[in-house]
Amino acid sequence: MLALAGAGALAPMLAACRALPEAGPPTAGATPTPPPLSPTPAAPSATSPAPAPSPGPSPTPAPAPARVALVRTSDRAEGVRRALALLGMPPVEGKAVLLKPNFNSADPAPGSTHNDTLRALVEALWQGGARSITVADRSGMGDTRRVMQQKGIFALAAELGFETLVLDELGPEDWVPVQPPDSHWSRGFLFARPILEAGAVIQTGCLKTHRYGGHFTLSLKNSVGMVAKYGPDGYNYMGELHRSPHQRKMIAEINVAYRPALVVLDGVEAFVTGGPDRGKRVLAEVVLAGTDRVALDAVGVAVLRLFGTTPEVERGPVFAQEQIARAVALGLGVSRPQDILFLTDDTLSAEYAARVQEILAGAG
Repeated sequence: MLALAGAGALAPMLAACRALPEAGPPTAGATPTPPPLSPTPAAPSATSPAPAPSPGPSPTPAPAPARVALVRTSDRAEGVRRALALLGMPPVEGKAVLLKPNFNSADPAPGSTHNDTLRALVEALWQGGARSITVADRSGMGDTRRVMQQKGIFALAAELGFETLVLDELGPEDWVPVQPPDSHWSRGFLFARPILEAGAVIQTGCLKTHRYGGHFTLSLKNSVGMVAKYGPDGYNYMGELHRSPHQRKMIAEINVAYRPALVVLDGVEAFVTGGPDRGKRVLAEVVLAGTDRVALDAVGVAVLRLFGTTPEVERGPVFAQEQIARAVALGLGVSRPQDILFLTDDTLSAEYAARVQEILAGAG
């Protein structure tokens, strides 16, 4: 059970291969040679199971697959639009939508969310009938308001008609204590109330490694920006997180507090070492979208491995990575690579998905 104080009506919301060439810094017109693989189907299709040879007890239903849209592209806006066309728009009509980007710093993508990605998502949400859109974050490596200003987010908000929310500036009453089951947080953590009260939460992150102990920062890690840095009593929650030997498990535990309606990962460029603000940059040319954070992060780790990454991210089966394994234990997503269903719309994307599937199925 989650221990909540002051959550009120919020409680119900808390239910819970390498054949691609290594690329250096992107240059204009640079396009990696596609992997020489036979394409998987461009769109998934359901097949009927063979009839049972004789009557017997009903088998346990197989878990529903986690659908992950994978688009190979160097155009972020196109990637977002194609991924949403494959996956389908989340049900946002008439809802107050909270959009959580990765504004950890003002560094260019993949150091932070690219404005093209943000623009494409906001436009799609308006087209989907959202009643309101609020872009909210708390930066980890800078003053959030200054980061948003440097990135031009306030000007973009005025242009596109969305609201902005600097989570650092919330009052004490706007943070809800959360204590996940068997938590590695000594006193739980404080989670932003506006996220819990939103009609739909959309998340968009980057594809990169993390040199400060997270090992990688994808959708699960992007949720750290939803947690208070300091409590009203001065307690440093982020200090506890970054000093703990259980940091990666604690990252996963944050995610019990909410369920996203959509996650979009921008992997057009990626950091395969370093991160989160700077590192070895490759042109990974992929946009991923889905609703299952475990599946998306597993696919993201496989993409990092595809280009050659850190020993920590390379080590062992993808689903044995601590962030992912802890999220699986908490019931936040699928538990094995066989339960990930890729949605693609062209041959290059299908070939990319096939190579990622190979890595996911490997032993490390």
